[in-house]
Amino acid sequence: MKKLLSFDTRREHYSCDAVVVSCFDWRFSAVRAELLRKLEVSRPDQIIAAGGAKCLASPSDESEREFLLEQIRISVRLHGTKFALLTLHSDCGAYGGLGGKFGGDARAEAQHHEAELRRASECLRQALPQLDVRTFLLDFSTVWETENA
Repeated sequence: MKKLLSFDTRREHYSCDAVVVSCFDWRFSAVRAELLRKLEVSRPDQIIAAGGAKCLASPSDESEREFLLEQIRISVRLHGTKFALLTLHSDCGAYGGLGGKFGGDARAEAQHHEAELRRASECLRQALPQLDVRTFLLDFSTVWETENA
């Protein structure tokens, strides 16, 4: 092997502030990081998958939901996680995009994603009732927190 770089990483066990479920769309990386700063989440367990919370709300296959739930369970078991942050974003390809499925109607997309976030939250609360769950929709200029039942 050839050494590429050297660095120091803390080796002690840690507790995580939140498990964060989000899409891998790079366009929303900076706003997701800013959201975590605003929420004072400095030690997240980040689960990044195509569609983010869609995997809980309306997965293409049940195995997506089970995989994501298992990752969250591992975060709870290993890192004492008590808080989950679920996100969706505008123009997500996993939903067919803003121009595709929603015909460019940002309001229709936001209403759909709000309902999806409620389904995702309900799914997670049923599987792990001890978690505090908050849901967020990211668009190209704003982060919206949805109200969960």
